[in-house]
Amino acid sequence: VQLVESGGGLVQPGGSLRLSCAASGFTFSDFGMSWYRRAPEKGREWVAGISSTTGLRTYADSVKGRFTISRDNTKNTVYLQMNSLKPEDTAVYYCNAVRRLGSPPVFGSWGQGTQVTVSS
Repeated sequence: VQLVESGGGLVQPGGSLRLSCAASGFTFSDFGMSWYRRAPEKGREWVAGISSTTGLRTYADSVKGRFTISRDNTKNTVYLQMNSLKPEDTAVYYCNAVRRLGSPPVFGSWGQGTQVTVSS
């Protein structure tokens, strides 16, 4: 299993970024996918999830209305569009598969993540 996150960077408050996670080594369309983040000195936080094929989406309250998760099963890739970014969104962002929305991540091995820094 390989999960490769990309698209992070430094952005000013109010700005936008689009993260990507390319997955391989498992049948992507059989699993829901979720984004997580880990801020400095904090534990891992679930951010958003999307079902395997129906497109059902769920979001943490802290990002609802600002972030949008999507996926392309033809490319084995899940995305996270982040708008109206705030300094508290600063974190390393990761993706992982889930068996269903709300369930824990499937794979114990995580990608390297992508750093998002929101600062003026």
